[in-house]
Amino acid sequence: MIRLEKVNADNYQEVFDLELVGEQKNFVSSNMKSLAQAWVFYDRAQPYAIYKDDTIVGFIMFDYRIENRKVEIWRFMLGTAYQGKGYGKEALIKAIEFLKQEKLFDYIQINYVKGNLVAKKLYQKVGFSETGEMEGNEVVMRLSIVQ
Repeated sequence: MIRLEKVNADNYQEVFDLELVGEQKNFVSSNMKSLAQAWVFYDRAQPYAIYKDDTIVGFIMFDYRIENRKVEIWRFMLGTAYQGKGYGKEALIKAIEFLKQEKLFDYIQINYVKGNLVAKKLYQKVGFSETGEMEGNEVVMRLSIVQ
């Protein structure tokens, strides 16, 4: 079973230890950089470890923009050893459910680096659609969660 748990003093090192290989390193910032950004943007960044049972398999970080009723999935990754097992889809579904329960947002945004077709396909599977917008070299996708 996949669950999200806030990154904390007990699990941050395991989050750091998650690895990506090859071209994947060009598609997402390191978890160390992401946690540094979470510290700098502490008022809106929400970093979580993704667990499969008792094992950390990935990392996700939300960027709360409550004033705009928007939340962005700022970072999302699964360690190389845990890819291809359905954990990514399950983790995104869990994240969407969690964000809906917050009742703070009208939509979720997620971006992918142009050319990362694996991410694009995964995001589309859970309901995200491209907006036609770009942020730098990233394609913007959104999912409405208005209830």
